[in-house]
Amino acid sequence: MKKLNLQTAIIGLVVGWLLVFVFMPNLMIIITSFLTRDDANLIEMTFTLSNYAKLLDPLYAKVVWHSFYMAAIATLICLLIGYPFAFIIARMPKRMRPLMLFLVIVPFWTNSLIRTYGLKIFLGTRGLLNESLMWLGVIERPIRIMYTEYAVMIGLVYILLPFMILPLYSSIEKLDNAYLEAARDLGANTVQRFIRVILPLTTPGIIAGSLLVLLPALGMFYVSDLLGGAKNLLIGNVIKSQILNVRDWPFGSAASISLTVLMGLMLFAYWRVGKWMNRKETLA
Repeated sequence: MKKLNLQTAIIGLVVGWLLVFVFMPNLMIIITSFLTRDDANLIEMTFTLSNYAKLLDPLYAKVVWHSFYMAAIATLICLLIGYPFAFIIARMPKRMRPLMLFLVIVPFWTNSLIRTYGLKIFLGTRGLLNESLMWLGVIERPIRIMYTEYAVMIGLVYILLPFMILPLYSSIEKLDNAYLEAARDLGANTVQRFIRVILPLTTPGIIAGSLLVLLPALGMFYVSDLLGGAKNLLIGNVIKSQILNVRDWPFGSAASISLTVLMGLMLFAYWRVGKWMNRKETLA
């Protein structure tokens, strides 16, 4: 009886926490997104769909497209770097794997904002990167990296790369060597084994890692603010500026809800693909 009461209390505490700090704030944002801006009281209790229609304005549509472009390129770079990195870790002796995974996770111990400030110093005109390249004789004068798309891309990849490596490692580590041996016995070379065996079997890890990088990359406004300047905005920058600077809470809420819905659709697509692949494996 005591165990049941304790279990009920814990479940009630968790549900209450989610209701107060997750459900209610999101419900307030959803309601606000359908209201009208008021200069005196922030919002006016007048229903409207203009906040969502405003997202189709060429100015904001350009920012949305630029955000997807930057996030997609950052995801692709993380995949190209993370896949061989995860593959090497998965093929290391078992006693070495925990250490390598620990080194991948260590950056999470430091706040990403602090790491972005450190990257800002590293990429500066007189930063460590330029000084090292000039010392090696690669360049004669400092190159301008800060406040460009390249700086934002470097920042996104630097912060989000572990989110790509960990799902890929989990997927590659579970790979059955019997499939590779069978492919080798059938005459498949290294490239054929990778394309026809390894890549399809690790697709869930690729999709999961891509989503874990793509979705946060769309909203990391502080990376764009610190490294990209005003010309390299992400959706997160629009939401932040509308809420804090312009004080247009309804439009900022509409942009936030649209981004959340988009993320939900991507996660639903991932779930459907995973379900389809599991059904395919069961039938095979």
